[in-house]
Amino acid sequence: MSSQTKMYREIREIPSAVDRLLTMGSADIQVAAEAARTLDPQFIVTVARGSSDHVCTYLKYAAEVLLGTPVASIGPSIASLYKAPLKLSGSLCIGVSQSGKSPDIVEMARSARQDGALTLALTNHPGSDLAKASDHTLDIHAGPELSVAATKTFVTSAVAGLIFLANWKKDAALLRAINDLPAHLDQATNISWPEVRSAIGTHASLFTLGRGQVLAISNEAALKFKETCQLHAESYSSAEVLHGPVSIVGEGFPVLCFAVDDAAEAALAQTADAVAEKGAKVFATTSAVSAATSIERVRTGHPLTDALSLIVSFYCMVEAFATSRQIDPDAPRHLNKVTETV
Repeated sequence: MSSQTKMYREIREIPSAVDRLLTMGSADIQVAAEAARTLDPQFIVTVARGSSDHVCTYLKYAAEVLLGTPVASIGPSIASLYKAPLKLSGSLCIGVSQSGKSPDIVEMARSARQDGALTLALTNHPGSDLAKASDHTLDIHAGPELSVAATKTFVTSAVAGLIFLANWKKDAALLRAINDLPAHLDQATNISWPEVRSAIGTHASLFTLGRGQVLAISNEAALKFKETCQLHAESYSSAEVLHGPVSIVGEGFPVLCFAVDDAAEAALAQTADAVAEKGAKVFATTSAVSAATSIERVRTGHPLTDALSLIVSFYCMVEAFATSRQIDPDAPRHLNKVTETV
């Protein structure tokens, strides 16, 4: 990675930001977790856009696996444009926004509260409109993030939500893995997958794949390729890619597969190998592949936290690739740090 970009410096700050969250955010998280445990909602809804929505996808799988509570994403426009009340009484609504300023996210959180939901805001600005519209606020403690491409705020939002779920479940093993995360994430910042960068080369399009909680990591990776490298990257579940998208795969087509040590690893590895056998240049964060290429990764002692080490290493890779293409990842064309959608 180039030491000249804000994105580089902010990736390097992720371990300390997570440590700060663990130190300074635990009290508020425990209060919110107790409120959720007392409510015992029949379902959870999430409200977010962009990278924050990828956090919600990650938390969806975490909540459904840990708690057995179904999670669905609500379109923010339901409240802001369509003014449609929803039947959310007795549910938990989680709104995620690093700025807490986007009017549609704020309005959906406000509407959910009026509709009878217990509302929770995950934000880097605890005095924001989103926080004021919610019953509980989890300050993600990321600190200032100046690069347009979100890195620290993605990881700390995901960690804050995961701590919340782990406390709700009282899952001691997961809480131990979360407490060990700063050291593991520091190791992950030393991985930047030069072999992946070399294989992408001058290709203008690629796939990212995941399944379960790492589908969120795949989604985030595809977005970052577009934002920082001006590459056409599409994310698919490894369970879906062979149902049509694989048709565009040609010789040397780059594919990056995210896998962790969980129930989906073997199936994802089989798909990675199947795509490689069709001529693609496939890389996967697992040793279970044969035709695809296994790449370095940091394991953290729990599959849910493994996903977060993978996105940190990906951020290192994509920042280095962007700068190698003479693209400034701090200021992607046509983009602003905060997008205030109505």
